[in-house]
Amino acid sequence: MSELPDAKIPTQAQAVWRNGAFGLGLAIICFVLFSTYGKSLAPWAFSFPKTQTFPVARWISQFTKWLINDATFGLFTFTDLTRFIAAVIDLPYQIALSLFATGFMSGPGSSAVQLLPPISWIAVIAIVGLMGFYIGGRRLALVVASCFVFIAVFGQWTSAMVTLASILVAVPLGIAGGLFLGIGAYRWKWLERALLPLLDLMQTIPVFAYLVPILFLFGFGATAAVVATLIYAMPPMTRVTMLALQRVMPEVRDLGNMIGCTRRQMMWRVLLPSAKESLMVGVNQVIMLSLNMVIIASMIGAGGLGFDVLAALRRLDFGAGLEAGLAIVALAIALDRLSQAFAGSSAATGNRSSRGLIARHPYLAASFLVVIVSGFLGLAFPAVQSYPEMLQISTGTFWSQVVKWINVNFFDALEAFKNTLLLNILIPFKRLLLGLPWAGVVVFLAISGWLLRGPKLALLTGALSFLIAATGQWEKAMITVYLCGISVLFAALIGIPIAIMAAERDRLWGWVRLAIDTLQTLPSFVYLMPAVMLFRVGDFTAMIAVVAYSVAPAIRYTVLGIQGVDPRLVEAGRAMGCTNLQLLTRIKLKLALPEVLLGLNQTIMFALSMLVITALVGTRDLGQEVYIALTKADPGRGLVAGLAVAFIAIIADRLISAGAFRARARLGLQEGAQ
Repeated sequence: MSELPDAKIPTQAQAVWRNGAFGLGLAIICFVLFSTYGKSLAPWAFSFPKTQTFPVARWISQFTKWLINDATFGLFTFTDLTRFIAAVIDLPYQIALSLFATGFMSGPGSSAVQLLPPISWIAVIAIVGLMGFYIGGRRLALVVASCFVFIAVFGQWTSAMVTLASILVAVPLGIAGGLFLGIGAYRWKWLERALLPLLDLMQTIPVFAYLVPILFLFGFGATAAVVATLIYAMPPMTRVTMLALQRVMPEVRDLGNMIGCTRRQMMWRVLLPSAKESLMVGVNQVIMLSLNMVIIASMIGAGGLGFDVLAALRRLDFGAGLEAGLAIVALAIALDRLSQAFAGSSAATGNRSSRGLIARHPYLAASFLVVIVSGFLGLAFPAVQSYPEMLQISTGTFWSQVVKWINVNFFDALEAFKNTLLLNILIPFKRLLLGLPWAGVVVFLAISGWLLRGPKLALLTGALSFLIAATGQWEKAMITVYLCGISVLFAALIGIPIAIMAAERDRLWGWVRLAIDTLQTLPSFVYLMPAVMLFRVGDFTAMIAVVAYSVAPAIRYTVLGIQGVDPRLVEAGRAMGCTNLQLLTRIKLKLALPEVLLGLNQTIMFALSMLVITALVGTRDLGQEVYIALTKADPGRGLVAGLAVAFIAIIADRLISAGAFRARARLGLQEGAQ
């Protein structure tokens, strides 16, 4: 039975795998020996000399001050340019905010008078329902309308409309910026080579790290929040655009050339329409990432649902935070379903040039009619304009009481569980990592990169790990690795068994998928509140929150891998008399290993992003360094710590991706590794 999966392994790939495993084992032995006996021989290898550290934080802070105070283009300064950009972004935001939340005002500050009310809640629900019906039919209309009704019923309408105004500005800008960058990278290879490492950094540097320079350059308020959202949400659109254009069928390009398309016509009338379905994946990602930013954006003046969650965290009001978080989930579901349906929409416009304006655009006309009618009715009946408070429902108190009841009745058991894990797993592992020599870790990572993928990966992993030490971030980086490693381990131990049970049970997988979709759209701050209320602040609380946030990809990718196993191999195993356990362990999990590794990769990325948030509950890692830099308005300190987090993420990503490549080669799913 054990020969079945191995029968497909190419001899060359198998030899490369064995040589790499032998070299890696030898490197581990040397590393352990050096860590144990090398401190007396080379003390500098265990603690990077402070006099030799690179003052990168000071350089960045000085550069930021120069940009703000002295940088000029002659007629205007760099600060004038950024404030002009902020004003340009603020104009559509104020229009969207007036339409959906505040109404159109006249006059300054608190003395302002409302000239026109915002669009009524009934009109907004009707508009999104009409959009859903036009794009995807009755079922989609019901889903998206129900999401907005949920927001209104639970008293989150005004905050949700403030958040929606930000999304309606940030998403089009993110899509346009990512699209144009992707087109440029597709046309000019030098731009692609320059963009790829920049996109890696934009996606891995914690958002907190660049909030300070954004505040300096764009000021405090919703505009700065939109800029931060763009930096966070634009990279996926850029990557998807590059990939989608590269994957357009050669026959489509040949057809465009045959009919005499210019370069511009080829791009806008041939390639982009052909890549529409793939591009909509990028649009969907921009929407989801923009919604993920709403809480962090609220810290620099965005308001909305994110501010409600943040305020609930400060009060440790789990119920209020959960309701605001679920409102974000409802908004995410509605926008996600609409964007996905639009990607696959085949609604034909037909030739309506001979018809009247209303006949050509019936849904748009219906939307205007609903807005006008509900607006006039709202003047006489306030319940039409704003959802009545007496009809609102709140379960916040109930959920807060549930957490309180658990805390009161199970305090001793929870405390014993916490102390057992702390004393026997977390603290020993933390001491182990803090005692490792930085030089040995750098060399070990470089050797691992060499064995897995060659000199290019060796240079990358070695250089990035060296820079972490050389900038004075080694100790905090090891605490970050300890928290991330423990959290990922527990997430895998929880997620992979759930995935194995759900992979071949469609009904169970449907419920599990609903649960992890909700987990991935809930704001990260929501996870902190029950953890703090049950376990107070500290590393254990941070670990609990990180595990809850990062378990979803471990489940999703494992299910994807198991479901993707060739059924013929499973049938062959059954024909040879394998039990269900043998089929799982010797065929399915082996062949799903590359996807499991990719899921582990994503789990690490989620854990690192969450660790910066857990700085609020008393961790002492790079996340806390980033947060302290934000409170002290020190851009250099924050960016250096953020870059260290990004370097850890990139090292883990490249090594695990190389391991997945090797696993595929070993299983015969891909020709040999380098």
